[in-house]
Amino acid sequence: MRRSIRNSFACLIAVLLWPGHAPARVAGEAAIATYQRKLADYTAAREAFEAKAAPYWNSISDKRRLRIAKRRNNEPIALDDYVLSQPPLYTGPPRPADTLAPAPPRKAIPVVADFLASAQEHFDFTPERPKSEIDFKRAYACTASAAGLTREQAVRVYGFEAGGNGKYDVQAGLENPKPGARAISTALGYNQLLTANTIDILSEHGERFVAALKSKAAQLSGPQKQAMERKIDALRRMVIFCRSVPYAWSEHVKLGETKKGFAPHALNLDIDVGPLLQTQKLANSVIHARRKGHTMPLTAAELEMMNLTGDGNGFDMVTMPLAMRAQAPTSNFFQRGGYERNPVAIRNDTVANLLAATDAVMDREVKQPGARELAGVF
Repeated sequence: MRRSIRNSFACLIAVLLWPGHAPARVAGEAAIATYQRKLADYTAAREAFEAKAAPYWNSISDKRRLRIAKRRNNEPIALDDYVLSQPPLYTGPPRPADTLAPAPPRKAIPVVADFLASAQEHFDFTPERPKSEIDFKRAYACTASAAGLTREQAVRVYGFEAGGNGKYDVQAGLENPKPGARAISTALGYNQLLTANTIDILSEHGERFVAALKSKAAQLSGPQKQAMERKIDALRRMVIFCRSVPYAWSEHVKLGETKKGFAPHALNLDIDVGPLLQTQKLANSVIHARRKGHTMPLTAAELEMMNLTGDGNGFDMVTMPLAMRAQAPTSNFFQRGGYERNPVAIRNDTVANLLAATDAVMDREVKQPGARELAGVF
């Protein structure tokens, strides 16, 4: 038996070494050599780029810390408190694909069906969907107006975030689904909240949302009241779950990547809770600006900057004098990874250019049917 196995193995080696197989071996060796050469070129180019990029982004962080300290001490911010040169951009060869190594599995991004399934499994909750899109728009407009958002802010941000015609359940990447379309993130709804956004908002404002639903329940009776009470119970348990981790963005991101963490995101589809969540995302930025002493109304583009870069960096932008906006690179307001993945911020390389480009998109998208419909119910 062993001799038979040895003989079979020897035959296999002989076949592989037969001259007829030489071209395949040579081709394989050539492919490996080509890959190693391209990898060496790429590595050298990246190292040279990193020697320039690392000091630049360190200076961005240093200047940001300086501005934070100045604001804390009520000291004026000057143009010199920003990095005024543009960041280096990598222009070398791309990282070569290793065709001999198995491709890493694509990370699956959850979609609406996953949010709904998780909410049902972990919280016995199914959102109450609006009877029509206009019903959700009316609920959102009412909630946004009560929170102090203007029609211009709400409609123009909706135009920018949801493409001017997005539905209440629109998810990033699936705005116009085609065969093979994939979600590019968990961003959902009129203001494109991520799972981490939903968890963050529920952690901070969940009790107020519960109180709002209790107020509605007091006006109901019979089966409608019972249904609302079940919704309140599920919402309360989701709030407790969202508060099970420290109140920190990084913790909310990690929780939002778990299967149970998908569940709260389904609340965005509920006719009662969804408008509260979508509104609060923008209202938080308005409140942040007011608390910092910015009393002028935020334009829709300025509000979007706070939505895009975070309240701290966004506030830094919107409080910048107009004359400085044309000189300050947008890189001052991003983390390195976020900037290098954001072609819009790279292309519109100063604050003034980025705000102008944002306004231009809003000007175009508010002409879409969905945006006009939202404006009409505000």
